[in-house]
Amino acid sequence: MRLIADRGFGGMYPENTVRAVEESVALADAVAVDVRRCGSGELVVCRDGTVDRVTDGTGRVSELSLADLSMLDVLGTGEGVPRLEAVLDAVPQSVGVVLRLRETDLAADALGVAEAFPVQVVVASRHPGELAAARSVDPSVPRAFSFGEDADPLDALSTARGLDAAFLLVPAAACTERLVNEAHLTGMSVNAYPVGSRSEAERLEELGVDGVVADRWGVLPSASSGSHREDG
Repeated sequence: MRLIADRGFGGMYPENTVRAVEESVALADAVAVDVRRCGSGELVVCRDGTVDRVTDGTGRVSELSLADLSMLDVLGTGEGVPRLEAVLDAVPQSVGVVLRLRETDLAADALGVAEAFPVQVVVASRHPGELAAARSVDPSVPRAFSFGEDADPLDALSTARGLDAAFLLVPAAACTERLVNEAHLTGMSVNAYPVGSRSEAERLEELGVDGVVADRWGVLPSASSGSHREDG
């Protein structure tokens, strides 16, 4: 079962920062980061629509320029909100990157940025139009359809199938043996999120889930309490 570092293991390191990515790539098979467009047009990495929770500033990401964002302090690191380029530059070729597109009209630019880096990219979104756009730009890039706990899982699977998605990102609570089996029958891998404990990961592994998205490294059933995973 694959381990995907949510925001660069945001429960252990300052989330969605270059530092978090640098720390987590030694421990995970892939890193999932959140992509938005800032006020001056560049793509940056930030989970929320505002910077209030994770920085010493306030305001909407979409209304702040890259220069504004670079001057902020993310979770006491002294780092500003990073450009997508800076995050991708911190990822080695052996580790995958899941670009979670938190808004619409990002797919083409996100793939354009990623093209300059030797990384294994998956484009993920809850917006079907974004995944369709990603397919139009580069059909070779795998896509992941994500849905929330308020959605019907089988309807979501049908949507993902129509998008020719390679992955289904499923709320852990919504994972059932039927859903996992039906996804596998269509050739789709299932990744569950968020996974916060080893017991939960064990349950998901028994269901046949292919990967877990977690904010800390030690949730995998195979993880030992006294050592780090070095190569996934």
